[in-house]
Amino acid sequence: MKFRSRADAGEALADRLAKVEGHGGPVLVLGIPRGGIILADVVSRRLGAGFDIVIPRKLSAPGNEELAIGAVMEDGTEYINRYLVTALRLQPEYLEQEKARQAAEIRRRSAAYRRPGMPYRIQGKTAVLVDDGIATGATVIAAARWVRKRKPDTLVIAVPVAPAQTVEALRHEADAVIVLETPHDFGAVGEFYEEFKPVTDEQVMDIMRDKGLL
Repeated sequence: MKFRSRADAGEALADRLAKVEGHGGPVLVLGIPRGGIILADVVSRRLGAGFDIVIPRKLSAPGNEELAIGAVMEDGTEYINRYLVTALRLQPEYLEQEKARQAAEIRRRSAAYRRPGMPYRIQGKTAVLVDDGIATGATVIAAARWVRKRKPDTLVIAVPVAPAQTVEALRHEADAVIVLETPHDFGAVGEFYEEFKPVTDEQVMDIMRDKGLL
C-alpha cells in the first residue's frame, strides 16, 4: 500500500488512533520534525488533542549520512546501535563528535521551531509520538526514551509504515505501538508515499505558529 501524501497518512493514522481505547490522561500528540510534523498536525486536529514537537537527531556512520548508528536528544538521551558501532570499529571520539554535531542541529531547530523557554507538559498525559515512517527506529527510540523521562501516563508510538523487525524493537520502548503497514520488503520510508517531498523549516514554523507554540 502507498499513501498519497503525509497528510493522507495522517488521516489514516488518526482513524486508527480514534479506535484505540484504554489510555489514560489527556492526549498530547508529539511530532518528530520535519516530516512527522505534517502527520502530527492532522492527528492532533482529528483527535482534538494537544500538540507539540520532539526533536531527535540521527547519528550517522562515517562517510554515510543515511546509515544510522544511533540517535540523540539535546539533553544527551540516546540510543546507540552497539552492533553497528562494533562492526564499523567506531572509536568513542567519533561518537562524541557526532553527538555534539547533532546536538547543535537540535538546538538550531528548537530555536527556530519553538518559543524559547516554553516548558513541555507531558507528565500524566497520553503521549502519542508520531513520525512519517520508521526504518531503523533509532530516532524514534531516542525520542521515546526522552518522553519517558517526563513521566507520561501512557506512551504510544504511531507511524504509517515500519519494517516488522523494527516494530518489535519499539515495543520495548512504549506502552503501545501502532503501525498501519509492516511490509516485508522495506527499503526506505519514501517508497511508501506517492508524494514525499522534503518538509521545510518554513512549513514546520507555520504549523507551530498556528498552534501558538512559536
